[in-house]
Amino acid sequence: MSHIALYRAWRPQTFQDMVGQQHIIQTLQNSIREQRVSHAYLFNGPRGTGKTSAAKILAKAVNCERGPDEEPCNECDACIGITAGHIMDVIEIDAASNRGIDEIRDIRDKVRYAPSEVRFKVYIIDEVHMLTAEAFNALLKTLEEPPGHVIFILATTEPHKLPATIISRCQRFDFRQVSLEEQTEHLLKICLEEGIEAEKDAIAYIARLSEGGMRDAISLLEQVSAFAGNRITLEAAVDVTGGMAADHFYQLAEAVKDRNVSAVMPLVESLMQAGKSADKCMENLIYYFRDLLVMKLAPQGGAVTERIIDPERFKMMAEAFSPARLFAMIDTLNRYQVELKHASQPQTLFEVALMKLCTLGDEQTAGGAASASAASSPSNGAQSAEVGRLRQQIEALERKLEQAIQNGVAGGGQASPADQAASKQAARTNAVRTSFGGSGGIARSSVKLDPYLATAGSLEFNQIRMKWNDVLQGVKDAKITVHAWLKDGEPVASADDAILVAFKNTMHRETTEKPANRDIIEKVMHDVLGGSFRIVTVMLKDWQAAAQGADAQKSETLQLEHESSNAPNAPQSSSRPVWVEEAVKLFGEDLVVVKDND
Repeated sequence: MSHIALYRAWRPQTFQDMVGQQHIIQTLQNSIREQRVSHAYLFNGPRGTGKTSAAKILAKAVNCERGPDEEPCNECDACIGITAGHIMDVIEIDAASNRGIDEIRDIRDKVRYAPSEVRFKVYIIDEVHMLTAEAFNALLKTLEEPPGHVIFILATTEPHKLPATIISRCQRFDFRQVSLEEQTEHLLKICLEEGIEAEKDAIAYIARLSEGGMRDAISLLEQVSAFAGNRITLEAAVDVTGGMAADHFYQLAEAVKDRNVSAVMPLVESLMQAGKSADKCMENLIYYFRDLLVMKLAPQGGAVTERIIDPERFKMMAEAFSPARLFAMIDTLNRYQVELKHASQPQTLFEVALMKLCTLGDEQTAGGAASASAASSPSNGAQSAEVGRLRQQIEALERKLEQAIQNGVAGGGQASPADQAASKQAARTNAVRTSFGGSGGIARSSVKLDPYLATAGSLEFNQIRMKWNDVLQGVKDAKITVHAWLKDGEPVASADDAILVAFKNTMHRETTEKPANRDIIEKVMHDVLGGSFRIVTVMLKDWQAAAQGADAQKSETLQLEHESSNAPNAPQSSSRPVWVEEAVKLFGEDLVVVKDND
């Protein structure tokens, strides 16, 4: 075979040549054999899966001089002319550049004329989702009731952008991504026919990079073969495609595992000096940690990919990470990958992402909750033990305080019910603060919640809460990324000039707390709420715990007052009406005078 461009040489010319779309091929062949060809087809699926090729093969099959037949002969004048694009009755239109109503009206005007050279007029409209709404409307009637000598074949990668009225008038075929095994087998066949010696690992690596598109896989194979000559190795494939070799993966993973930031920086610099792109390195690293995670969770599932040369070494690396840490690392890399697309300094952002992986704490990998992996760390284990010891001490102090309060009430002590309740609430508040904000615990919030608990549900806060959607909209207009973080939180209280916002997700809260983001939010709050406000953040679970403690304190206060009033030695002031008692509480004994009308 002549060494012309591989894609042109191996572009499918018959249904049999197509790879990975057997269900579609069989359906089309059956319809041709039974002479039940539809008037309109919709071929949709990922790029490079054979949509346009199938359309041209179908046009040849129905117009073949020896047919219509299940397979075109590719020898008659009709087949040769359609392949070369010489047959005027088979029209291929790129809707991306011919998307207006005038082009579709031209089709509508010409469709009624009979074909001049072949049996059927075939219109192949590629990227049909690019047509305008007016063009779709002009196409509707023709597509619904075309003449018997016309076949429409619409091809698109985004069928959701097509009107339902168009889809309902077509037979729809969903082209799927070609499997890794089918791609590898077809690429090896090409290499054999072209006289190219290729390592199986290199072919599998190329197939993996194509993401299920056979066209992309052949194009990559052609690119690598042009670089490496008649012998394709894995190293050559990695170099040409800008990927990372297995040793680079291992060295970076080793540095991240050991939290060795000083080892990460030279590795990144060497990759950049070798011409690797930061975005491709980030993408490959995500795949690498994904494979480590699958190996960790499903060791019998054959998770070792074709890019990994030494399975035993890969397995040892997987055992060095906990699943929780791998989940957090993949999530972190994915967030930085999104930012990398618009970064002016991609190498710096790639370095920051790797340093972030090195500094991820076990409490962050567990999502802020105690986990088995965190317990396995010596420092976190000591911290957890310290928290447990402090909680035991607080519980012991609470029990002693309760006993002292009970003894004081029974013995006619001087402490009032309000003082007793306040003492108990102080102990409880200390316990709550120690559990999520005090020394020795895992710091979650340094905010003193007492002022906010006292004003929760106030009229002023309710007015702020009613305008909070306007605040969110203002932040969205100012910067949509800040809005994405802020909408995770909800305002729960306000005190003085501060609005307390409770967050469900730690990462969202931390991002909102950044000075630049805080300035945007506070400026919007000033514009919407009409005053100078600052934003204070807390985790939602911490706020709920403190609120529950406040509710418990109110209940205990009422209970203690009831017990005190019913005690044998308690002063019998209940002879006055209830409304008088309430007045005394509000204004004091000196200001309340009760007059008897009699």
